[in-house]
Amino acid sequence: MSLYDIPLHTLSGEPTTLGAHQDKALLLVNVASKCGLTPQYEGLERLQQRYAERGFTVLGFPCNQFAGQEPGTAEEIRTFCSTTYGVSFPLMEKIEVNGEGRHPLYAELTKAEDASGEAGDIQWNFEKFLVSPRGEVVARFRPRTEPEAAEVVAAIEARLPR
Repeated sequence: MSLYDIPLHTLSGEPTTLGAHQDKALLLVNVASKCGLTPQYEGLERLQQRYAERGFTVLGFPCNQFAGQEPGTAEEIRTFCSTTYGVSFPLMEKIEVNGEGRHPLYAELTKAEDASGEAGDIQWNFEKFLVSPRGEVVARFRPRTEPEAAEVVAAIEARLPR
């Protein structure tokens, strides 16, 4: 099964897939509203604004698995992200990224290795996966790597379709 075929739901509960973003470079990020890394929303939104017209989008996946740092309802998450950080990129429904309840998308993503050659479980909120316009996971950035770090920007720019 391709990453594009895995069933997802938007934050508002509408069914979708990554196929809705096919032919774009995607940065998939597990996000949380009450985390020390939550200010990374600012950098993610700047990436969205900078590269959207060149075939790029960020997709946020709220997750409450790390110290209960995403306890809100879908509406609370949407309101927080839009009013606090001006988030315009798509947010998906709250999911689990590790353990028995791991979402099938993250079962695939966690097979990807980071720059140190390590695959496996998500370490914390704001772990980032770059997916090429062909649907391949081409980079994995651990949570403390800022969205606008040189290595993230270079990887995105190398995969932009236009």
